[in-house]
Amino acid sequence: MKDIGYILNSCNTCQRIVKEVNWQGDLVNIKEQNIDAKTLDFIAKQSGGYEQVFSRRAMKYRSQGLNEMTLTEKDYRKYILEEYTFLKRPVFIVDNVAYVGNTKAVVASLKEKLES
Repeated sequence: MKDIGYILNSCNTCQRIVKEVNWQGDLVNIKEQNIDAKTLDFIAKQSGGYEQVFSRRAMKYRSQGLNEMTLTEKDYRKYILEEYTFLKRPVFIVDNVAYVGNTKAVVASLKEKLES
């Protein structure tokens, strides 16, 4: 898998991280082109499951009542594939390793990988 980043162009945090790590790979705006099933499966496998890459901060999480349901891995996968907003972001894939989210640890790890 080639080096690629999945971001939301309108997300200030995504833009800040792209600059901070000096990202040189391809970028996909998930609002225009949602992540495909094969890539999502790869990322989820690396991250410990679909729940790990599912964003509970998405406005639709509460508006659709998902916060009151018991979701399975199959459900998390379905919702991410149906609606870009449920993908935790940003997501970067570098040398077949997925970096998901915007925690300091994830960003530091990505930055270290890109600088090596």
